Amino acid sequence: MSGPRLRVAGTVFSTPDPDALASFYERLLGWPRLMDDDGWIVVRHDDGGAALSFHLDEQYVAPVWPTSPGEQQMMMHVDIVTDDLDAAVAHAIDCGASRHPHQNSSDEVVMLDPDRHPFCLIRSESW
Repeated sequence: MSGPRLRVAGTVFSTPDPDALASFYERLLGWPRLMDDDGWIVVRHDDGGAALSFHLDEQYVAPVWPTSPGEQQMMMHVDIVTDDLDAAVAHAIDCGASRHPHQNSSDEVVMLDPDRHPFCLIRSESW
């Protein structure tokens, strides 16, 4: 490959409440905050890797999935791999997530975070 070396530093979530959504992902993933600065919060695993960031968007509209004409479409989602899907779903619900009524596969579960961003919990054997 020619050109500059690039790497993904993280994924950014729009939210009306960065503190609340960051707190959800901190609890879900067990990741600490790296930054907490007036409407911008970053969490990342202690070992490094890509981070999740949360920025204030006072005009945030929750996405609808599966997509529906005229509704706010999902722009992205996070895939989270687990060795125990049932326990991961129960943990996510305990943290404040909900299970989406529409599911695609027995090897993954589509969840919604408190702001209704979809994320998938996936059996590690499937990944």
